[in-house]
Amino acid sequence: MSENKIKLIVGLGNPGQEYEHTRHNVGFWLLDELAWQWRATFKDEKKFFGQVARVSREGGDVWLLKPMTFMNRSGQAVAALAQFYKIKPEEILVVHDELDIACGRIKFKLGGGNGGHNGLKDIQARLGTLNFYRLRLGIDHPGDKNLVVGYVLNKPSAADRELIDDSIRKSLQGIPDLVAGEWETAQRFLHSK
Repeated sequence: MSENKIKLIVGLGNPGQEYEHTRHNVGFWLLDELAWQWRATFKDEKKFFGQVARVSREGGDVWLLKPMTFMNRSGQAVAALAQFYKIKPEEILVVHDELDIACGRIKFKLGGGNGGHNGLKDIQARLGTLNFYRLRLGIDHPGDKNLVVGYVLNKPSAADRELIDDSIRKSLQGIPDLVAGEWETAQRFLHSK
């Protein structure tokens, strides 16, 4: 059991109705569900460049953040809130879409590269470290790197959306363990088929 607990959960996505149902917004989808489960309400916070909700949990407050900066400037919002509330990078969980994982699968990890994900790239640059947690929700790969941008900015098929929604439901079950710092328990559950 680590002494670090998650104090900030960030869901990555792009603001605006035209992006609402696109694959790149799975982080937003999960945070909306989590806020609903935890009976939290997002408020626009200009100084944090996003929508923010504060939730009182057993182990202390947890912040939920949806950056409204567009994906490639997500770090601006994350760094602003983390610095203001003195939240360390290893107390941050970033939820994002992952091309290198099949739809419906979930991977949880600390640190690592960004796999070309512009949201992660900007967060790493703004925090000055790779050392934050990621909850990677699989969206599959279109098969050709030249198709990636169009792919992530489009809606998944109904079948893929169902798989992604299943992975969001499963993630929500694992989040209490993540927030409590029960990494191994959470990882075993999230990675199980």
